[in-house]
Amino acid sequence: MAGKQQLKKSKVVKIDSQKSWEHHITDATIKGCPVMVHFSAYWCVPSIAMNPFFEELASTYQGVIFLKVDVDEVKEVASKFQIKAMPTFLLMSGGAPVDKTVGANSDEIRKKIDHFIHQTHSSKSI
Repeated sequence: MAGKQQLKKSKVVKIDSQKSWEHHITDATIKGCPVMVHFSAYWCVPSIAMNPFFEELASTYQGVIFLKVDVDEVKEVASKFQIKAMPTFLLMSGGAPVDKTVGANSDEIRKKIDHFIHQTHSSKSI
């Protein structure tokens, strides 16, 4: 059974270039979807440790687009958002940052997504 679970396609999109970043952010903005970005580095143990949690979030929150950016591979994007430490999680809406969490704090990250989604759903129903 465990083997079949491994075949499940990741819902996290790995960003490998500035162009890829712009494409996904533009797409999310057009669709009106919030975006959660995991800024990481292959050599950063806390970043690697957060990968399964980030995958779980991506499966849980269907209406949110999850992107992963390696700060060494896509330096332009990391510097644009002044990413100084890994992991950093950036919640975006309409192409703009809404909230930022620095560090491997899964409870805080989940709280911020829940709060943001609750807030946007509440304002839409008014």
